[in-house]
Amino acid sequence: MAEETPSQTVPETVKAAIADRPVEGRVCLEAGAGVGNTTAGLLAAGAARVYAVTDDPDHAAMVRDRCGDATDRLVVVESDLRQTPLRSDSVDLVTAHGLCNLLDPAALAAVAAELSRVAAAGCHLVVDDYEPLPESAAVRDLFAVENAATELATGRSALTFYPASLLRRVFAGHGWTFDRERTLLDPVPWTASHLSAHAGVVTDAIAGLPPELGDPLERRAERLVEAIGEEFAGTMYSVAMTRPDSDETR
Repeated sequence: MAEETPSQTVPETVKAAIADRPVEGRVCLEAGAGVGNTTAGLLAAGAARVYAVTDDPDHAAMVRDRCGDATDRLVVVESDLRQTPLRSDSVDLVTAHGLCNLLDPAALAAVAAELSRVAAAGCHLVVDDYEPLPESAAVRDLFAVENAATELATGRSALTFYPASLLRRVFAGHGWTFDRERTLLDPVPWTASHLSAHAGVVTDAIAGLPPELGDPLERRAERLVEAIGEEFAGTMYSVAMTRPDSDETR
């Protein structure tokens, strides 16, 4: 296994999610690269190549900068995850760490189909995400404001929390076989910086809305961030699945 470098400090949730997967020497795909947490984890674990796919130019630049000492094994792909330029049957391990909650049901279905297309026979899939929050969680109110703002601005919710059982069924419909499920966080720490970031989504979303619609949502988000401070609520899970060693299901 390759030695982890300081620039590639990997969150414990990522390490736990991929610890039992065959990473070393494999061609991997991080679906929704974000700031590159899983890309760094895969590279540190000895992946032969990692395709870090994101449609956000800022995130692409961050991943390149963060993992620049592994450029011979890293390919940052700026692409919509619903239709990537990767070849069919070309990837040995697919990861989606904290991605699915950002996809509405239609986008989830399209992304699942695309990830299945690029997966080689025998490919492993690791999907890490959040169970729907309990009704008692205060952060639910902030996320509801975030969804209201994005629905008004774009016609779609920013967040959808899918139970692990649902994601298992979605990928099973594309021929994946369930392997294991484990808990990564229980409870999930929603820190002040996390809450501020979600309030920032509200601010960005209302920029094009009339003040009478947007301003109350922004004020509500700001009040919730101040009132909550931080909260520990909900569960983050990891589901691992595999493709059959033949292409009979394709």
